[in-house]
Amino acid sequence: MTARRRRLLLVVVTVIGVGFAVTFAIHALRQNMLFFVSPSQIATDAPHDRNFRLGGLVKKGSLTREADGLTLHFLVTDLAKEVSVVYKGVVPDLFREGQGVVAMGRLRPDGVFAAEEILAKHDEKYTPPEVSSALKAARQPQP
Repeated sequence: MTARRRRLLLVVVTVIGVGFAVTFAIHALRQNMLFFVSPSQIATDAPHDRNFRLGGLVKKGSLTREADGLTLHFLVTDLAKEVSVVYKGVVPDLFREGQGVVAMGRLRPDGVFAAEEILAKHDEKYTPPEVSSALKAARQPQP
């Protein structure tokens, strides 16, 4: 085999290897990407086949705890629609009714959002950008 053919073979193998690496990286990023969805969007087009982030306000009067002390049931609203959420675990100290929340999890077949993680806003003036834009969109009248 000549030097020219060896170099050509090395270039072809390198290009194929880089192609596989990029393909695997893109596939991994797509699987780990979490989309933000508001309660109004769930009512129209809910992603049932993957994890996503649900954001809105915890509806006042909707928070209940089961006897085990760790399982919570509450409603997340964008002031237009509501979604029932169930979460088992310890919630952040700032989690309470009437406050902004982002829950990460999956929508069950019965329409209840099963949260795996709960994030609460960290100060009185902060609301996650996705939550504030979803609340503004829900307040605008639909044509």
